[in-house]
Amino acid sequence: MVTMNLMRRLPKIELHCHLDGSVRPATAAEIADEEGIELSCRDLRDLTDRMTAPPSCSSLVEYLERFELPLLLMQSASSLSRIAFEAAEDAALDNVRYLEVRFAPHLHTRRGLTVEEVIESVRSGLRAAEQKYGHCVRMILICMRHHGQMDNEEIVRAAARYQGEGVVGVDLAGDEAGYPNELHAEVFELADRLGLPITIHAGEAAGACSIRCAVEKLRARRIGHGVRLHEDAEVTELIRVKGIPLELCVISNVQTKAVSCMEAHPIRSYLDSGLLVTVNTDNPTVSGTNLTREYENLTRRFRFSAGDIRKVAGHAINAAFVDEDRKRQLRELFEREWSELGLAAEA
Repeated sequence: MVTMNLMRRLPKIELHCHLDGSVRPATAAEIADEEGIELSCRDLRDLTDRMTAPPSCSSLVEYLERFELPLLLMQSASSLSRIAFEAAEDAALDNVRYLEVRFAPHLHTRRGLTVEEVIESVRSGLRAAEQKYGHCVRMILICMRHHGQMDNEEIVRAAARYQGEGVVGVDLAGDEAGYPNELHAEVFELADRLGLPITIHAGEAAGACSIRCAVEKLRARRIGHGVRLHEDAEVTELIRVKGIPLELCVISNVQTKAVSCMEAHPIRSYLDSGLLVTVNTDNPTVSGTNLTREYENLTRRFRFSAGDIRKVAGHAINAAFVDEDRKRQLRELFEREWSELGLAAEA
């Protein structure tokens, strides 16, 4: 039986975690005080309500409103470094041994920071957390769909400069329906040419055709969400044959209305059909979650066994944007800790 205590102790890996969705409300209040930023509310309970989405939002817009306050506060080197440290710390305390944190540098330049200063600030915080907790944390830089080609090419080139220095890949995020993938083909052709691993948000606010485009035109190695993949059998088979991992975020997918309700989420059928499912939080603060809570939800609502959880963790290790030596180390670590928990045989 997979108990809550056991789930807390399991070694974990996360590939899809947004930095601006990971800000502690108490930290938001302190940064506002330190930097003289006026907030409409200062009470910690009210701040938490503004930064955390309800279990089921009325729309995606309601969910996205939760990012307005964090982004207002993430405009200085010190705030970015602190928030990055705490996001990595929270993951470590949940026994996450490998974490990929993603963020869009251009969203943090409102008060004069350059793209490189944003990256350096986040990297500083993540490295401090790594040194304290001993886990491995890497960065994915996000290109925004509503930004122009020149801005997004700047992000891709910055990612290439920092490859091997904390950055492991690039992503495309934002309004999937309003700014479809094909608009960004040249940007990601450049990313591919520079040797950058690519993950693309697709099949969340748009259908399976968005996933096909992400793979065939944007050269995606992984798909962020992909919850609507099941709408097209041909695209599903394409993803299966190519072995493209899916970064599923179950609790978030329900909140954003990517699926109508928890029971409608396809994660169980995806896993049973042999798709490379990984489990992620998306936005720990906004969705009020961590990987332990995600695992608990899977065991309670989707009948996931310890073996299922071990399988999706294995998928995530294989899909991580790190070299084979690091993957080997992670596999050995996970096997050892699962064995110590008495779960090696089921896994």
